[in-house]
Amino acid sequence: MYALLMRSRTGKIVRGGGRLPCLQFSHPYEDIISVENLLAAWTEFLRGKRQKPDVQAFHHQLMENILALHRELRSKIYRHGDYHHFRIADPKPRDIHKAAVRDRLLHHALYRQLYPFFDRAFIADSYSCRVAKGTHRAMNRFRALAYRVSRNHTRTACVLKCDVRKFFASIDHRTLLDIVSRRVPDADTMWLVGQVVRSFDSGVEGKGLPLGNLTSQLFANVYMNEFDQFVKHTLKARYYIRYADDFVILTHDRGWLEELIPRIESFLMERLGLQLHPKKVSIHTVASGVDFLGWVHFPDHRVLRTTTKRRMLRNVGMGENEARLRSYLGLLTHGNAEKLQNEVRNRCVGA
Repeated sequence: MYALLMRSRTGKIVRGGGRLPCLQFSHPYEDIISVENLLAAWTEFLRGKRQKPDVQAFHHQLMENILALHRELRSKIYRHGDYHHFRIADPKPRDIHKAAVRDRLLHHALYRQLYPFFDRAFIADSYSCRVAKGTHRAMNRFRALAYRVSRNHTRTACVLKCDVRKFFASIDHRTLLDIVSRRVPDADTMWLVGQVVRSFDSGVEGKGLPLGNLTSQLFANVYMNEFDQFVKHTLKARYYIRYADDFVILTHDRGWLEELIPRIESFLMERLGLQLHPKKVSIHTVASGVDFLGWVHFPDHRVLRTTTKRRMLRNVGMGENEARLRSYLGLLTHGNAEKLQNEVRNRCVGA
């Protein structure tokens, strides 16, 4: 491990073997709640939502609404509103909780200040809900690491794949706020973070983040960054990728991966109150195919997961809209799916 350069109490730079000191969020509360930040957040929030009736109603009296929200935040009498609940199939049923427009505007204002700061603390191989990351980069990174571990596919590469059971619903509010407060020393900013985090009732007191909040994406990464650091610095896993609550560790040593599982389970439960999904913990070789992020990855190609393929063809047969069809065809360009692309196109013509 390379020695780290740190400043001693006397101000001199000294060498040390530990991690760098914890960076502190330095922006004052006033920057988050300022009218300028709220207006900038509104511009970002508005994209793709201009035709929504509730958005149009808020926009009709935009300055009055923003000034009222600013006053509530400045005097700290702001209270987060209730959520509208609905379900989607994505592909499995998911519970979405949608906040009112003024609350979602606040989420954007908070996010645009906190995200650039926290993103610097995340590991490079965390790919969910981050700028210049995403699913396709995670898959390409998996391919690159598999190539490296297998030494150009001349030796066996083993992959431990896991995901967390009921991840968003299991996030503990107190633990999350404790993690955030280590980086955000300002009491007023932490008051606001607490208002957002505690606004959601999952049915279990003090637990859960709503899938519909922009801030939930950031806070989920902040929460799981604790695990990322454990994997990299304590477990010493060199080849590790995480996307939301799905993660993989690659190595040539299957026995080492088997030894990691109880250590991972212990850390997740004791530190974060999370559990691995018992049916989604597996060790496979890349040669036999690894199911990760919707694709099955092999040494020299990847194919779409069978269940995803069946769902796609079923939806096309039922007459999907043009935007969805374009997204399907775009998805299929990221793997070996020429035959499936042709089948989707033919079904579209026949629909």
